[in-house]
Amino acid sequence: MTNISFLFFYIIFVLMSNKCESCIVRKFTGLQVLTKEQLKDVSEGKTTHTFKKGDVIFDEGEHLKGIYCVRYGIAKLSKLSTNGKDQIIKFVSDGEVLGQRSVIAKEPANLKAIAINDMDSCFIPKKLILNNLQINASFSLDLLQNLAHELKEADDVIVNISQKPVKNRIAETLLHLKESFGVDQEGFMVIQLSREDISNIVGTATESCIRMLSELKKEGFIETSGKRIKITNKIALQKLAEGIQS
Repeated sequence: MTNISFLFFYIIFVLMSNKCESCIVRKFTGLQVLTKEQLKDVSEGKTTHTFKKGDVIFDEGEHLKGIYCVRYGIAKLSKLSTNGKDQIIKFVSDGEVLGQRSVIAKEPANLKAIAINDMDSCFIPKKLILNNLQINASFSLDLLQNLAHELKEADDVIVNISQKPVKNRIAETLLHLKESFGVDQEGFMVIQLSREDISNIVGTATESCIRMLSELKKEGFIETSGKRIKITNKIALQKLAEGIQS
């Protein structure tokens, strides 16, 4: 294949992948239940956005003009507490949506969204979302189910922080991160977080988080290399997360 032919097919691929009708992540979102005409309208009305690691996608209290559909990358959602510490609520990755609650409720964003690695996303104006909510019952139901699932996750966070010891919460967090984002060829988790980020997930001081991770490493539950973490004894870590005495 000549360079010109390759370039031609590459351009066609990029153009097709930017269309909602042919987007591979569409099957993971509520967009999968939209009709072809509705998808076409969304595709023509959306814009693409690229975020670098550390970029703020939107801030807490911001009035959002639409939602973000993540095509590639990972973002964290956090909320600033009264003591000035960020509490990480959840992570979103390929095929997940950011900002839908605020758009549907017509309220300012309750959380802050930050890209934790380079991220590509599609921005869909709220007018398109609200119009499709009114005319497509399946789309409305899918979004409601997603919001209900997020509410359940928020409930679990509250219970864990109030009832589980820090070490147990860290064990549960590590298992969740591995399950959600997978591991690389060496067995280390793909997602790499600072110790401060991990402490913000479990709701504890960074120093306490560092100490607990060191204990888990000495006990043979995990292996670390800088920010990289590998679970080396999943069964024991699972028992710890569940509060089962060995």
